[in-house]
Order: sequence, then C-alpha cells, then structure tokens
Amino acid sequence: MTTGNNSAAFPAINKRNDRIALIAGQTSWTYTELNQCIDRLASGLLDQQADLAEERIALFMPASVDYATALLGIWRAGGIAVPLNVAAAMPEIEHVLSCARVTRLLVSSSPDIDADKLSSLSRLCHTLDIALVDTEQLLHAELRAMPSLPLQRRAMMLFTSGTTNKPKGVVTTHRNIRAQITTLLTAWAWQQEDSIPLFLPLHHIHGIINVLCCALWIGARVTLFPKFAMDAILTQVEAHHYSVFMAVPTIYVKIINHLETLPAARRQEICAGFRAMRLNISGSAACPVKLYEQWQTLTGQTLLERYGMTEIGMGIANPYVGERRAGAVGIPLPGVNVDLFDEQGKRIAEEDVPGEIRVRGDNVFLEYWDNPEATAQSFVDGWFCTGDVAVRETGYFRIMGRASVDIIKSGGYKLSALEIEGTLLTHESIAECAVIGVEDETWGEAVTAFVVLKSGQDLQYAELKSWCESRMSPYKIPKTLRVMQALPRNAMGKVMKPALKQL
Repeated sequence: MTTGNNSAAFPAINKRNDRIALIAGQTSWTYTELNQCIDRLASGLLDQQADLAEERIALFMPASVDYATALLGIWRAGGIAVPLNVAAAMPEIEHVLSCARVTRLLVSSSPDIDADKLSSLSRLCHTLDIALVDTEQLLHAELRAMPSLPLQRRAMMLFTSGTTNKPKGVVTTHRNIRAQITTLLTAWAWQQEDSIPLFLPLHHIHGIINVLCCALWIGARVTLFPKFAMDAILTQVEAHHYSVFMAVPTIYVKIINHLETLPAARRQEICAGFRAMRLNISGSAACPVKLYEQWQTLTGQTLLERYGMTEIGMGIANPYVGERRAGAVGIPLPGVNVDLFDEQGKRIAEEDVPGEIRVRGDNVFLEYWDNPEATAQSFVDGWFCTGDVAVRETGYFRIMGRASVDIIKSGGYKLSALEIEGTLLTHESIAECAVIGVEDETWGEAVTAFVVLKSGQDLQYAELKSWCESRMSPYKIPKTLRVMQALPRNAMGKVMKPALKQL
C-alpha cells in the first residue's frame, strides 16, 4: 500500500524481502513482516486522514520491534517522530512533550518498562491532554494508501542532551535523515550480510541512525536488547553472531573489566568473536587512547572513532580502509563539508591551530523547534557552528572539546580538558576522570581534576602532581584534585560537567 515515491520508504523494507530484519529474544521478523507491521501501524495512525501533516507523535519504548515499527510508521504516515528517553525522570519527559506539543504518545506492553513509570506517564499525558496509545491497538487497522512525502518534510525531533543548557528540540527532515544514513552506508561499507546488536538508547542519534536505520536501509540484521545485557551479548559475540559492533567508550570499558573476571579460555573465545568482526566503532564520547590501545591488544580490533552530534548526525570519521588514529576522530565523511574557524569567524587553513568545527551538508538539521533565535545563532553563512573545538593534524581532526566546558583558558593558554583527561587515565590508580576549569583570580581558570579511583587505591594531590610533571606541561597540571565515588553521566555516558562545576 506504500506509495512508490514516499521518502519515508527504506529500500530494503519497501520491497518483498524474506531476509531477517530484527531479532528479539527467540523471535525474529523478516523485512516483509516488518513492512507489513509498519503499514498497519501507519494506517492506524492515519485513521481517516490522508496525511499526518507533521503531527508530533512521541515514542516511549526500548529497543524492540514495536519501536522500529512505530518510528518508521510515523515517518511513513507523514508525522514527526519524537523518541523519548525511557530512563528519563518525569519532569524531563514533561519538558519534551510540552516543548514539542505532542498530541499522541505511543507505548508498548514491553515487560522492560516499569509499571509505575507507565502509570506516572499516563497521569502526565492526562494532564497535558495527550492521547496515550498502545501500538497493539494500531496494528489491526484497515490498510490505507500512504501519503507522498517530499524530502523537505520534517520527520524527527530529538532533544539535545542538555549537558550545557536546557534540552532543545532538533528537527531533521527526511532529506537530512536520508543523507545521514547513506553517507554512513558508503563510509562504513554496510552490507546486507551484516549483523549488529542494538543496545544503545533509542532517543539518541547513535542508536537510531548509526545502528537501526543504517541496518534497515541496507537490509542487514539487528538483534534488539532493551538495555546492555553483558552476558547475552558476549555469548552471541563468542558465537560469531555479529559482524559490526557499535558502542560508547563506557561500554567498552565495562566489557574489558568483565573479561578480566572470566576464565582464560572463555575470555579468548569472546575476544576471538570480536576479532572476527569487520568493524568495531566507538562514539558519543571521546575514546581515551588508553582504552583504544587496550581494545586493540585484547581483540585485534582497531576501533573506528567518529564525531557527530544530534544536529548533524555523523560528520567526521576515521577511515574504514586506511589509517585510524588513536585520539583523532578522522576526516570529513562523504558529502559532508567540515572546516575550522577562529574566534573572528575566519577559516583556519593552518595545521595544529585550534578552531571551532563548522559543518555544511544535507545531513545538517533544519531548525531548533519553536526557537528561531537559537537556530539563527547556530548558523553563520550557511555553516552550522558546532561549539566544538578541534585541531587538524595532517588532515585528521582531533577534538579538544566543547568551547564552553572542555576548553580551559588558564594562564594565557587554551587547554584541552580531553587531552589532560587522556593522560590522567594512564595513571595506575585512576579508573575514570573529568577535568574542568574553575574560575580563579590568578589563573583565570584553574585546572581541576575529578577522579574515580580503582578499588583499593588511594591518591593524594602531591602524588598526582609529581606524577604529572614528567607527562605534561606545567600549565596543564591540575591545581586541584577531587576524588569521587562516581562521575555524573547522562544516558549516553557523557560526563555532566556543569554538575561538576556546581561542586
């Protein structure tokens, strides 16, 4: 029933295809079955309408066939999908629903959603006059013809992580989504034969575009996990079930720590499973050089680190074929224009000179929802200003950090918090760390290190300072050390540095 020129139609889904698309537990769905579910749900959403006309419809569900069906069903029927963080607190969810002016919220009867949370969600929807709809109710609708959607139509609204300010609704069009997907299909050599686990949060571009949408566009296989399930995933890795693996650095750290607890024979089998894959990718947060090297030693895999954000999808990546550099995010992806600009807005042509990353291309988002002022401030001469600072080193970009939280101006120097963190993580007593600049009369900003120590370890400032002296310039050495039980992180594992500043 789908129209041939529907921009929301994924090639592998939109034709008869009996390859396995999704696996959840012991159940699998072919592309043909998934396509039928999407058509049913889209028809149920449309009811008597010809087109949802950019109605904002939210999704509250973990990785599941219901999620995939709902996301693509909303797109196919002409709506704007607003994925919610299932781990978010109710005030955070209320902000998203209110800001986006959501009219319907789709849920599923997944056992992975806490009943109390669903009850709270129901009360919130009643207060906000939002219809709460179980996806099962939509799957029995009479099939309808789908609307023809131009590529410039709005398709999705994701909310920024809110690490530096209140979350904003990032609106992407069908053209943006198509560009974000197809550039990765080329850059990372996606194949129909690929198989990948999906355990990343599905309110974030990493899980939605890089994993789910890329796989479903090309016709690959996705194994769904509502959350990161260490034993189940590593068992399938050991069985050589996957060809591609994508995770955030904290997941790789957890896997390494878990492997150390296993008998040598099992550890070797799991590492062999990773070694047999064609690609391991790390993203959403900086990958420390130490972790990069540990993973390479254990598995033989050279992690492909990349750079992206909610507003642009992926913009830069280490090459699939060619040199991958530890500590660098690589070179611009196909079809994406990337350059560095100084504080006066002039393009930086020289190597090793820090500047703000700016991006142009069909991958770049349309607007911040209902926030024309923020949208206008984010673009200069057609370039999206990311707020991230980087340097170019023989053509490869190395991220120094967010201009607002990761660039420390101390004693006349511009310092990269990420660089200092990378060095501190090589200390034998430090398990995790975050570095920020704290206002200081003498230094402008004083370098301050927050660290989580390994079990049974102790670390005093004088000892750390002495250790740093042979490893970094004097002006980079932390002026203060704070030992923490844990660092505050968001759902994607990014450290919430504003929360550290409040301390």
